Amino acid sequence: MTLSRRARREWRFFFWFSLASAAISAYFGYAVGAEDESAIRGASHGILASLLIATPITFVEIRGRRIPLLRRLRRLPWAAFFTIKALFYVIVIVGGLLTMRVLTHGPDEDPFALTATFRGSVAFGVAMVLLANLIVETGGLLGFSTLKNILTGRYVHPRQERRAFLLIDMRDSTGLAESLGPIRFHELLNSFFRDIAEAAFESEAEIHKYVGDEAILTWPIDTALADGECLACPFLARDLIAGNAAHYRKRYGVVPTFRAALHCGEIVAGEIGDVRREIAYVGDTLNVAARLLEASKSLGHDILVSQDLLQIVKLPAGLKATPLPTLTIRGRTAPLGISALSRTD
Repeated sequence: MTLSRRARREWRFFFWFSLASAAISAYFGYAVGAEDESAIRGASHGILASLLIATPITFVEIRGRRIPLLRRLRRLPWAAFFTIKALFYVIVIVGGLLTMRVLTHGPDEDPFALTATFRGSVAFGVAMVLLANLIVETGGLLGFSTLKNILTGRYVHPRQERRAFLLIDMRDSTGLAESLGPIRFHELLNSFFRDIAEAAFESEAEIHKYVGDEAILTWPIDTALADGECLACPFLARDLIAGNAAHYRKRYGVVPTFRAALHCGEIVAGEIGDVRREIAYVGDTLNVAARLLEASKSLGHDILVSQDLLQIVKLPAGLKATPLPTLTIRGRTAPLGISALSRTD
């Protein structure tokens, strides 16, 4: 069975995070081992403890959103969800350490004795898990790409970049909000964005932000040009939504549709904000993409792409671009060449 890119990325994260945890735990086991205990034995105890503790916790953190029970628990108030999560952590940590001691204790050792080493190991395990949880939750909130860029200081000073952008806007969102009510519409929007995010993962896109009922995806220009995946992304999103059509109809009575626009060009990227920081993209490129998205409503085509992007990217197999009349954009001297994207069948 072929794994999706999202699944491969999750398994890579799981592997490297587990490996890093094992290395740190090996050093901790070596550092706190008894004086008469060999360095190899202490390190091996640390590695075994990591396998029994870090591995299941990392698996739950990565795959938890796909486990029905954990998805339901996430609907609880945050304090209640965090309390349940903390209790799970404690059980796994204590249970893992006791299991490790039962498997490795000597004939004259009591594996259940509350020694200073055991208490230190529990404290170390809690600290490691809290750090891992902080990374995962912050990455989920900001996006792992944004978190990486903030931590490495890539955009501390504004820098010019060439990027491609895809704007996806849910159709008839006002009517859906009126018919479903604000709570159920929010749930519909969340399901819709979940499918968009899956398409973004498969197309190597970064999710820049959600604005109301609109999602903004972006690629560095080199990534965008690889196999024309930026052009295929909205069609992949359509397929994912269609694949979940039964869920949408059962829960909301409707299957959402969308309009989309693709454009590329120079932007200035940099950190912005004080109390709350984010990576902002500033420039005419996003404004043109937004104008292109507006034009899709009047032109009667759901997916539009600028000629600026079409002339530098290879059109993926199965797609065709139908030229349309040029679009006049305020503040832009030359009209914008545009095309409608569709499947060949």
